[in-house]
Amino acid sequence: QVQLVESGGALVQPGGSLKISCAASGFSLEYYTVAWFRQLPNLEREAVSCIEKNGANADYADSVKGRFAISRDNGRHMAYLQMNSLKPEDTALYFCAVGERCPPPAVLRVGGVRGFGGRVWGRGTQVTVSS
Repeated sequence: QVQLVESGGALVQPGGSLKISCAASGFSLEYYTVAWFRQLPNLEREAVSCIEKNGANADYADSVKGRFAISRDNGRHMAYLQMNSLKPEDTALYFCAVGERCPPPAVLRVGGVRGFGGRVWGRGTQVTVSS
C-alpha cells in the first residue's frame, strides 16, 4: 500500500523543540522530493519546507527559516522535520508529501505549493505549542 505516515506530534511549551517523522511505504522515497506542510487552526494550509531527492538542497518558508530543519534518510524511507524555538503560531496539523520538485523559492518562501506536483500525501500529526 502506497502511503505516508507521520508521527511524533505532541504538546510542547513555547521555546521548546520537537522532531516529527514521515515514514514512506509501498514506494521508493528516493525518487521524489519531500515536503512538509501544515494546516493551521483557521484551516489555512501552507508549505513549511521542502528537500530535494538526494537531500542536497532544502528550502523553507520565511515563517520557520532558521528554526526548522528538514532531513531525509532514503535508505530508511524516512523524512524528518526538526522544529526548534517553537511558537504558539506554529500550532498546526503537520503533514508530509512527496512530489516531483520543490516549489520555486519565491513561492515556498511565502508558504505556497505551486510547482510541487504532490503525488502522495500523509494524514498528519498534530503539533500544539502552548504553555
